[in-house]
Amino acid sequence: MPVISTSGLAQTFTTKRGPVEAVRGIDLTVGRGEILGFLGPNGAGKTTTLRMLTTLLAPTGGSATVAGCDLARDPAGVRRACGYVAQSGGVDPQVSVREELVTQARLYRLTKPQAHARSEELAADLGLTELMDRKTATLSGGQRRRLDIAMGLTHRPQVLFLDEPTTGLDPGSRADLWDLVRRIRAEHGTTVFLTTHYLDEADALADRLVIVDKGAVVAEGTPDALKRAHAGSPDASLQDAFLAITGRGTTAAEQPAPLSV
Repeated sequence: MPVISTSGLAQTFTTKRGPVEAVRGIDLTVGRGEILGFLGPNGAGKTTTLRMLTTLLAPTGGSATVAGCDLARDPAGVRRACGYVAQSGGVDPQVSVREELVTQARLYRLTKPQAHARSEELAADLGLTELMDRKTATLSGGQRRRLDIAMGLTHRPQVLFLDEPTTGLDPGSRADLWDLVRRIRAEHGTTVFLTTHYLDEADALADRLVIVDKGAVVAEGTPDALKRAHAGSPDASLQDAFLAITGRGTTAAEQPAPLSV
């Protein structure tokens, strides 16, 4: 049984100029322990889809389940099953790393002793132990993203949603975060749903890609399969395949990708 399954998932926004179909009937499945790359040009409906799957936005059409919980009938069950790391993060710059982690654990109804124990466990797992008493405002970009991910993992979710997790990071921090994502999946069997504008990142991390454009799925498959089908060779760049599929690029995809280690 897939961990994520959608059927005709749709979102139409009402504006002064009339209805806008941001997502137009997306069908997809994600297997247990899979890293799925969810790609598309700017305005393709990626973040809207992610917001629906994490219960932050109610769909206007279709249906979906996450970890066996129906999006419409059991949103609380969906929230218990998933962790969400937004593009902008969500840490308070005035508090310490320890306070952020303990507060997050308490929000998930862990007792105080449990919250402190879970915070120490996450800090050790994500390389934050030496930073626990520092204010989050003093952290580097890569350290903040590790903290964001730690907070998303507080309740041991079955599914981790990462919305452009490496935007703005230097090459070394990006490489570290890639290793962390792989380790989370390998050690805990966590399913990872990843949106990114860095096509080299999607190529390196994802088991499978789903490409959306104008609110609909236009291609899906492994990176090598998409490169073979749309760029003529598995040795071609994913950017070549992406441009062939969509006919246009993302802001990041049109530029040379940052060097990665």
